[in-house]
Amino acid sequence: MTQSVLCAVDVSNGDDDLPTIQKAAQLAALDGAQLDVVSVLPDYGMNQVSTFFGADHHDKMVEEAKGLLNDVVTKALGDAQNTNVRHIVATGRVYEEVLNVAKKTNASLIVVGAHKEDISDYLLGPNAARIVRHATCSVHVLR
Repeated sequence: MTQSVLCAVDVSNGDDDLPTIQKAAQLAALDGAQLDVVSVLPDYGMNQVSTFFGADHHDKMVEEAKGLLNDVVTKALGDAQNTNVRHIVATGRVYEEVLNVAKKTNASLIVVGAHKEDISDYLLGPNAARIVRHATCSVHVLR
């Protein structure tokens, strides 16, 4: 049995990630696995950009991202299923944080979208490609 299925989404994509969440939920249900959905925020705290933001900016971003993540998962799966999903908001580089969360949650499958629709269908996005290359578990990529 699968320990968990980790679904990586970008909350700034609006409804674009709904099919990714729905597919991840289907795959988790097949194995009776826990569904975890992660969204990664950029880390502004480690460079000069951070000086342009207030001290509590990161906390506000995390709270807003949690709300958006809850909304998108509810929209994709409904209220009943959403209550069983673990919502995770991480900060850093997308591919690194997705891989870190996968390791921490003992995920045996990562589900990720290939890229935004406006990029050529022949390419994986840079984050999806890095996740595929460096993951220690299976990765399901949705186009």
